[in-house]
Amino acid sequence: MNIRQFLESEVSRALVAAGAPEGTQAMVRTSSRSSFGDYQANGVMGAAKKLGKNPRELAEDVIRQLSLADVAEKIEIAGPGFINIFLKPEWMQQQLQQWITDPRVGVPKADKSKTIVIDYSSPNLAKEMHVGHLRSTIIGDAVTRAFEFLGHKVVRQNHVGDWGTQFGMLIAYMERLAAENPDAVSMELSDLETFYRDAKKSFDEDPEFAEVAREYVVKLQSGDEHCKKLWEKFIDISLNHSEEIYRRLNVSLTRDDVMAESAYNDDLPNVIKLLEEKGLLTDDQGAKVVFLEEFKTKDGEPMGVIIQKKDGGFLYSTTDLAAIRYRCHTLHADRVLYYVDARQGQHFEQVFTICKKAGFSTARCSLEHHAFGMMLGDDGKPFKTRAGGVVKLAELLDEAEDRAATLIAQKSPNLDEEQKVEVIRAVAMGAIKYADLSKNRTSDYIFNWDNMLAFDGNTAPYILYAYTRVKSIFRKAGVQLEELSGELAVLAPEERTLAMKLMQFHETLDVMVAEGQPHLLCGYLYDVAGTFMTFYEACPVNKPGVEEATKQSRLLLCALVANTLKAGLDVLGIDTVEQM
Repeated sequence: MNIRQFLESEVSRALVAAGAPEGTQAMVRTSSRSSFGDYQANGVMGAAKKLGKNPRELAEDVIRQLSLADVAEKIEIAGPGFINIFLKPEWMQQQLQQWITDPRVGVPKADKSKTIVIDYSSPNLAKEMHVGHLRSTIIGDAVTRAFEFLGHKVVRQNHVGDWGTQFGMLIAYMERLAAENPDAVSMELSDLETFYRDAKKSFDEDPEFAEVAREYVVKLQSGDEHCKKLWEKFIDISLNHSEEIYRRLNVSLTRDDVMAESAYNDDLPNVIKLLEEKGLLTDDQGAKVVFLEEFKTKDGEPMGVIIQKKDGGFLYSTTDLAAIRYRCHTLHADRVLYYVDARQGQHFEQVFTICKKAGFSTARCSLEHHAFGMMLGDDGKPFKTRAGGVVKLAELLDEAEDRAATLIAQKSPNLDEEQKVEVIRAVAMGAIKYADLSKNRTSDYIFNWDNMLAFDGNTAPYILYAYTRVKSIFRKAGVQLEELSGELAVLAPEERTLAMKLMQFHETLDVMVAEGQPHLLCGYLYDVAGTFMTFYEACPVNKPGVEEATKQSRLLLCALVANTLKAGLDVLGIDTVEQM
């Protein structure tokens, strides 16, 4: 339980003790202005209305029922019935002192671990990853890390498309190419992508080729050894490429997390059978369709979701239904989160609706599409190359490292070569990830190199620099954290503000995972870094004349800042460096 939740439970209890109906819940929020206290509680006015009582009078009764003598320095009524809570510096000091050597910075593991299934990244096989895969990959991974940090069991699911017509087309095209010129066949991923593009063109324009491609799909799905070996090779080459991208981006997905479409192939007939038994399937011109009253066509008719085509083929919706059956009934998920762009919103709403009607999902499991917006160029249009093509992710990462190298050469010319390599990589990958993660995921955002690599503002370089600045304070002091012997004291206003901000790490993580919004953590880390800079200007640490006890206390606060920034950046999948 974080501090806000603790206060919420206490105020809720006091509300009921003061006469509010059983189950009345207070809402406590962090105050943005110190004159409002550290926290402000709301809920009194709603309860007073139900009781027919003056809100301020009820607030006075609530305060009398509160048991916060050890925690609160002062509790006041504000406005029509808000309750402002000012925390005791002594209590804050006691809490923070316990966290100084704790790598978790005071964040306990969850009392009840939940099983969270997170579906993210999902690159196209037989193609290189491009910028369209970036948001799903890094947002999903940050939320995954946050859940794990809080002590939950996370099952990563990289739902890659490895089945269906595209592989029949690719096999058919390569077989034709080999017959014409065996030397022209290559298993390089860039060549496979070219072959696939040419195969798609032939499929659309040549009915004879299209028929051959469909035959290869049947062969593949029937277990033909030759087709299966080619298919496995395509997948292996594609996943090797994806794993290299994940390694560079410090994304935690591995080969073991791949749960491809083909994994559900054997269960697709069961999906059809169970939907028929529930009376949900309708035969419509040879296809099997679920008509949903919850969704209407332009004519006001129930919208149909095709589950099986008239030729017997299955669709994405069929596989998604099987995946939810597996995730709910085999993995026993409490939440299933999908990090897929907003354009798939209706698809997931329909799939979730069918699952609930068919019993494919369970009552305990929350199905959630965590949609995200698009990455845009300076022109406000989808991010493209100058020639108008899709930006390959590997090329974007290369450019980030080139730009970071130029920046670090200017900013930090005294680093040795080993340090430069480490700093360039951390700044480059951190800048790309943070620029995305710091934006509300539901919004589109404009990709801009100058903004993301700036050393001021809400950027990775700024946060990383704040971390290294704390580390430099310890180097200048000539001490290690374990050598500090003093007690932490929260005396100056800037110390109190910094201490208060540090105590909000746990609640920030809780809200982040509840809403699946990494930008909340980014905003918090930016606030910590900025609050630290203000503290450091007002409260000198290493200057002559600073008393030893004060120096020790402020060094302890600095240590908490460094630990909090590092823990937060780790959750975001961003590496820290000791010097910049």
